[in-house]
Amino acid sequence: MRTRLLPAILYAQRLVSDRRSEASDRHLAYALAFIAGAINAGGFFAVGHYTSHMSGIVSAVADHAALGQWVLVGAGLAAVLCFVLGAATSAWLINWGRRHDSTAQYALPLLLEGVLLAGLGLAGLAVEGGSAVGTMVTGAVALLCFIMGLQNATITKVSGARLRTTHVTGIVTDIGIELGKLGYWNRAGSRLGPRVRGDRAKLRLLGAMLGAFLAGGTLGALGFSHFGAAAALPLALLLGLLGTAPAAAAAVLRRREN
Repeated sequence: MRTRLLPAILYAQRLVSDRRSEASDRHLAYALAFIAGAINAGGFFAVGHYTSHMSGIVSAVADHAALGQWVLVGAGLAAVLCFVLGAATSAWLINWGRRHDSTAQYALPLLLEGVLLAGLGLAGLAVEGGSAVGTMVTGAVALLCFIMGLQNATITKVSGARLRTTHVTGIVTDIGIELGKLGYWNRAGSRLGPRVRGDRAKLRLLGAMLGAFLAGGTLGALGFSHFGAAAALPLALLLGLLGTAPAAAAAVLRRREN
């Protein structure tokens, strides 16, 4: 059994390793974009709010302020603060790992994300249909915003700020930029400057990330609409596998050596 599991464990370990490659960055981005899409769309079914869309939340805060709806203003600002705290926590964990020479520096925030998502799913199962649903929704929105900030900051740190997984506006904007470059007509002439060239590899990466987010959102919405909070548990398990991959790989390799 261990022999059969080893390739999967080593693959997951490469995705979160401190020694990065283009392939590991791409594959981790696909996985996290899928998870982000599932949490964002599925969370809407669970709590009635999209929790990765900070532009929309800040715009809503402005609208509510203009209408004098100060309770909703406070709720929106709290959501933004939770997203910021999630990003700050990710940076703290990654830098702690770097300072302590940990090979699990990128796994730590993903493990925390998995634990929080599992806790949210189990709490949702416990209160479904009960009197604490309103309180649960308020706490869930805050926690989901924290989780989205945690994840977005993690892939940002992993990729050197090249990739985002919850910020689909940025992905779509970059797709448009690359399509514009690909469609540019490079006329001949010595005074026209360097030729404009589109980055086809980047365009494929961005398209795949957008597709992963869409697929995750579709499955997340279906899962949460049919199974409720229980739909969070498979996502938490996937994050847990990524978060524990370095320790699991080290343990399996030690057993093979003994």
